Amino acid sequence: MSRKHPIISVTGSSGAGTTTVKHTFDQIFRREGIKAVSIEGDAFHRFDRAEMKAELESRLAAGDMTFSHFSLEANELGALEEVFRSYGETGHGKTRHYVHDDKEAERYGVEPGKFTDWEDFGEGTDLLFYEGLHGAVRTDDIKISEYADLKIGVVPVINLEWAQKIHRDRASRGYSTEAVTDVILRRMHAYVHCICPQFTETDINFQRVPVVDTSNPFIARWIPTADESLVVIRFKNPRGIDFPYLTSMIQNSWMSRANSIVIPGGKLDLAMQLILTPLILRLADAAKRA
Repeated sequence: MSRKHPIISVTGSSGAGTTTVKHTFDQIFRREGIKAVSIEGDAFHRFDRAEMKAELESRLAAGDMTFSHFSLEANELGALEEVFRSYGETGHGKTRHYVHDDKEAERYGVEPGKFTDWEDFGEGTDLLFYEGLHGAVRTDDIKISEYADLKIGVVPVINLEWAQKIHRDRASRGYSTEAVTDVILRRMHAYVHCICPQFTETDINFQRVPVVDTSNPFIARWIPTADESLVVIRFKNPRGIDFPYLTSMIQNSWMSRANSIVIPGGKLDLAMQLILTPLILRLADAAKRA
């Protein structure tokens, strides 16, 4: 952790909704005049698209049915930890971009499925913002979570997460339901052992819970809307959180535990603005004083 160069890390698996949460952070940064540099978890994949396909085929041939982008060994987590450490100490680091599609290829001048070159970042920034799969990893060898000053988990209940992933991958990537299902199955081992443990490290978790039937997400015709959902917001350390203020400002919200508040799904952006703005300003102010 660093007072002078703070780091905010948003962690969630594929289909969890971390990109939507990033938009809220971007709004807060713009409104409060905070210059943030953003890095993507995909930038720290170990393999490009062709290399990952070959690695998967090799592992499947060897009987390994669990290897995926969720796996720790499929990512350059040592490099990510070094970026967090470097930025915390100096306000500088290196990152790159993974080019997903033709639109990004036009922007970066690199074909889809490839990485751009590593580039320096951080000059004149107030904080570092990370969004991806592994922003709160803590193992015997990798301690990324120790370097982040504010860690956010985005964790919809699993059936909703699957439904969101299936709809997204079919619509934006042209995958069939069967292909997405195969990916989900392959990722389950790493989801349990690599993704879930991070949510005990996060400071705040936002867990969306549908109030309509999602018992079979593989045939769901629609993703439950915000108004068809509740969001459970859990604080690792509730000390200093003004729960009476939050429940008064967010209509139809209530406390379910001493460290948790439940809100209507349509109020998520408001809740994030109310909860995160003072935390972000506190980090920025501490950095300026340092």
